Amino acid sequence: MHDMPDKKVLVQMPAGLNPNFVKLHSRFPTSAYLRARAPHNVPRFAFEYGDTGAGADVGIAHNWAAFDAIKVVPRYGAITTVPPIDVELFGTRYAAPIGIAPMGGPSLVWPGADLLMAKAAQRARIPYTLGVAGGATIEDVAKVAPDVFWLQLYRFYQNDHAIGFDLIKRATAAGVKVLALTIDVPVRTTRSRESYAGLGREFRPTPRMIYEMIIRPKWLLALLRNGYPRFATIRPYAGARASTNETIRFARENMGGVFSWEEVARYRERWKGPMLVKGILHPADAEKAVSLGIEGVWVSNHGGRQIEALAPTIDVLPAIVAAVGKKATIVLDSGIRSGQDVMRALALGANAAFAGKSFLWAVGALGDAGPGHLIDLYIDELRSSLGQIGARSLAEARLATIRHPGAIAF
Repeated sequence: MHDMPDKKVLVQMPAGLNPNFVKLHSRFPTSAYLRARAPHNVPRFAFEYGDTGAGADVGIAHNWAAFDAIKVVPRYGAITTVPPIDVELFGTRYAAPIGIAPMGGPSLVWPGADLLMAKAAQRARIPYTLGVAGGATIEDVAKVAPDVFWLQLYRFYQNDHAIGFDLIKRATAAGVKVLALTIDVPVRTTRSRESYAGLGREFRPTPRMIYEMIIRPKWLLALLRNGYPRFATIRPYAGARASTNETIRFARENMGGVFSWEEVARYRERWKGPMLVKGILHPADAEKAVSLGIEGVWVSNHGGRQIEALAPTIDVLPAIVAAVGKKATIVLDSGIRSGQDVMRALALGANAAFAGKSFLWAVGALGDAGPGHLIDLYIDELRSSLGQIGARSLAEARLATIRHPGAIAF
């Protein structure tokens, strides 16, 4: 049995939405408006990096279409008020079943994005997951988001996982609440828009890219304030003075492949807090993770960024819930664009839903104010969606009658 908190940690609920929400809502009433605005502030190569998927973006389109295909039949007649949406995940109570997913290199899209998102999550009291390939260190995120800090790890297989195990030590010392091991990146695949925009295996600005930076003064100002994008958590292992490209090369040489189940078990033994395995799409893999003492299953197809042919997460969710829903906490990402999408995921059995790309749109569109505004949007949309289908609680969302044509039977 792994060490767990003796008592539940309660995260205080926010008093209400951001006072600027109404003003910003008139200009950016959905995440789609943030996406449309972001390219006006972000250099083209940086926007393409954050917005693109694998190949021709078909995987992203499939994720979105799968959510859009889900139809919910409401029931009326009972007195309905705006339902509470606070949720307990791994012993901590959060303000909403909404989280920020880990991302690689968000500070390329907007310099300083990692800490901006972490601060917004702390204010709103929702989970924030730092990607190990992000632009902020574990220690820096712990200072600004101590109550909501989750960490994602890739597989560092060299020297018998010496780096991975050291990252666990750092996470423990920093007070990270939940650890997620990502298993869905066996190989690096092609992202066409990213390549066409000039981003190769290393970051070497071309004259065109420099011009794109110059004509985006808000992004340049953020760069001056926050510095050049780099893999901050990984950099110390590459060398104290390692450049960004040296760190990228180091990561490519030392990081990669899928965690074997034996390796997952080793990480499970070393990490004493709650753990998820991220990237699961098959119920048998979910069952295997739970059999190893993993408390959480993270259903994800990497946001459509690895290969276009993968099943949408929402379409495999019901089978995974049926397999392990009574034994594990289930969270989902890949395709979340609204509080209505979060409601759909909850109705099909997820305990929480996480978004990634939309937070990059938000920070690109609004800078410092972006992540907080998007969180407010998600919360407002989730409350209204639950109320509209007659659900008086998060649990009642699961009682809804749902048409789910894409659901996969295993």
